[in-house]
Amino acid sequence: MDRAQMQEKLDQLIWRVEQARIKRSEHHIVKIVAVSKYTDEAHIRMLYDLGQRAFGENKVQSLQERIETVDDLPIEWHFIGRLQKNKINHLIRANPFLMQSLDSLELAEAMQKRLEAHETNMECLLQINSAKEDTKAGVMPEEAEEIYLKIKESCPNIELRGVMTIGAHVEDQAVIRKSFETTYTIFEKLKPHGADICSMGMSNDFELAIECGSNMVRIGSLIFK
Repeated sequence: MDRAQMQEKLDQLIWRVEQARIKRSEHHIVKIVAVSKYTDEAHIRMLYDLGQRAFGENKVQSLQERIETVDDLPIEWHFIGRLQKNKINHLIRANPFLMQSLDSLELAEAMQKRLEAHETNMECLLQINSAKEDTKAGVMPEEAEEIYLKIKESCPNIELRGVMTIGAHVEDQAVIRKSFETTYTIFEKLKPHGADICSMGMSNDFELAIECGSNMVRIGSLIFK
C-alpha cells in the first residue's frame, strides 16, 4: 500500500467517524486507535506521518517489539489484548499509554503487586463482557461497577480511566447495539469516579458504537487491509 492509498483509507475512516459522531452530538469527541497487528513498521511510520498518533497491539511481545522499532516517534501505544499473568512484567516494561483489557479483579490484584514492586503506575480500562459471551474475556455487566470501585480502592498503582467492551459477535444489529448500550450505561455510572474513556467499536461496528456513546474506537483492518 502506498502513501496515497493509505491517505485515502484514513480520510474515509475519519469521514465515517465524523458522521457517526455528529449523529450522537456535535460536541462528542472520538479518538481512533489504529490496531497495527496487520501491518509493518513502514506503514506505521507512514500512518504516523499522515497524522495518526494512537496505535494498539493485542500481544505483549508485539507491543514491545513495535515500541522498540519506532521508539523515535512519540506514539501513544495501547495494549488491547488478553494479558496472561506471566506477561505482566513484560507489559510493565513496555509501559503503554493505556492498558485497555483489564478483565478481572484477580488480574488487577496480580498487576498491583508487580506495579508496586516496579514502583510505577499504569492507566487501565476495565473490560466488560457486555454480551456475556463465553469466548470473550471481561467482567459481567452486573458486577462491573462494584469491581471497578474495588480495583480503585485496593489497587492504588492502577489508574482506572473507564471501560472497554467488544460488541456482541452476531449479525443482529439490535443485539450488538444492546451490548454497547449496556457498557455505556455502566460508563455513565462510573463518571463520578473519574471514568472518562468508553472504548467500544472495531472495524465492523464502530459507527454503531459511536452512536451508543463510544469515545474511543479500535480500528485495524479498515486501515491496513
